[in-house]
Amino acid sequence: MKKLFVTYDSRTSGPSPAIQLLARFKAFLLKSSSKTNGNVYDHLTQVLVKIIEERPADAVDVIEDISHNVKRALYVDSQSTLRDLSEETPVETMAQQQQDLFKLLPEGDQEYELVTMTTLMKSLRLQIPHRSHQTVTVKKMTRARPSQPAGEIIGTERNYLIAEAEYREGEEEEEQNAEEAPGEEQEKQDTEMDSLPKWTYKPPPVVPTEAVGTGTNRYMYFVCNEPGLPWTKLPTVTPAQITTARLIRKFFTGRLDAPIVSCPPFPGNESNYLRAQIARISAGTQVSPQGFYQFREEEGTKAEEEVPQDGYEVHPEFEGVAAVKLAESLSAWVHHTQHILKQGRCMWVNLTLKNTEEEEEGEEREEAEPELGPPLLTPLSQDEEGFQTLPWTLRMSSRLTPEPALAFVRSNLWPGAYATGKKFENVYVGWGLKYTAQSCSPPVPPRPQREYLTGPDVMEVPDPTVEEEQEERSFFRKKLSLAWRIFKRDRECKRWLYTVLILTLYLLVVLLIFLI
Repeated sequence: MKKLFVTYDSRTSGPSPAIQLLARFKAFLLKSSSKTNGNVYDHLTQVLVKIIEERPADAVDVIEDISHNVKRALYVDSQSTLRDLSEETPVETMAQQQQDLFKLLPEGDQEYELVTMTTLMKSLRLQIPHRSHQTVTVKKMTRARPSQPAGEIIGTERNYLIAEAEYREGEEEEEQNAEEAPGEEQEKQDTEMDSLPKWTYKPPPVVPTEAVGTGTNRYMYFVCNEPGLPWTKLPTVTPAQITTARLIRKFFTGRLDAPIVSCPPFPGNESNYLRAQIARISAGTQVSPQGFYQFREEEGTKAEEEVPQDGYEVHPEFEGVAAVKLAESLSAWVHHTQHILKQGRCMWVNLTLKNTEEEEEGEEREEAEPELGPPLLTPLSQDEEGFQTLPWTLRMSSRLTPEPALAFVRSNLWPGAYATGKKFENVYVGWGLKYTAQSCSPPVPPRPQREYLTGPDVMEVPDPTVEEEQEERSFFRKKLSLAWRIFKRDRECKRWLYTVLILTLYLLVVLLIFLI
């Protein structure tokens, strides 16, 4: 704002009337508006500054537009009903995806079964995330496929919710054909490639994968990171993946496509590693009260014939066991899942039969001893201790009121695995790693391969000893002395020797003459 210079008349004591009129006029221009809180003086100043900066050709014709633009630039609509469109937060997106989970189910039995399982888990005071467990148990994975929650595996970035389902009729063949197709394409590619030099290393025979619906692939498993997200089916597990998973310890990230960097190398990504760990956890922690299952008696089998290890069914006359008895001894609980052998399979396979064609005729082949694991329905009391720790712990949900209390067994080798007895359920919530009292150390790398075949053609002759050298010298001395004696006695031999010497000297003389 420009300063107002006031002049005084020497004959009067105050400013002149013109100066007073100018001051009153400027004060009127500086009067603020009750609507926009602006004044004419500042507005005219901004308009003049705008004209000086832009210097339009016909300023008098566009002064109204410039004044309008200056006013509109200062206008702020504080009472407008318009609002900026807010971006959808991840919590709101997840709430919309989980909205269908809270709708009423037409089947009352299914809802009662799941709500009962939730009540059982709460009564045991298990550290299960309430939000995830509640939303998962409101609905099963799909109505078309019966399934049950198997637990939750914690990851560094996201967690895995696991659902277990049985194979339906016809799915075994489709799954088997889908797995065999890549192998045929690989064989075709190998035949089309140029032949490489033969090498003598013979890799160990590959342990075949168990058929779908049997052994480690008896059940199919689906996982998702949050309730409401689509379920992803895990691939079948191979023996190589199980044996390698026993040698490494890796935390899960929550991403199925994450690579597994380990020593020894793991054959697959995190989805395969997750499936291998689920197979190990199921084989070691799937237990039930004794008498709940019985071996299946197939038609046409005699009493002397052995029943397959996976042939069991629910006992129709099982009336249940009191919780107090279940909490007294581990003999009241049994394993109802097959044990995984060192081969990575539940059923042992003879690998030596595959190499019979390559072996020579008449060569005796050692017969491999079959490996047998503990039979099904074996009591938990027969489990071996690990790291001087009991494999199982029995507890009651309440010692004060034993009648409504529940009995449960907890695995100490797989922390996070629980099984309840009164309403039979198995659940696992943990990191997916087995307990170990020792620090994790990678296995020793295998011995390096030989660069060439060893044999007499490539092996160096060993240096003789002092005794061998002396014997050899005495032997040659005897031979030379004997030859010299014979030479002295034989006249014809002397003549032949003299003749050879004379001819040799004659040839040397001729050669020297020729060279000169």
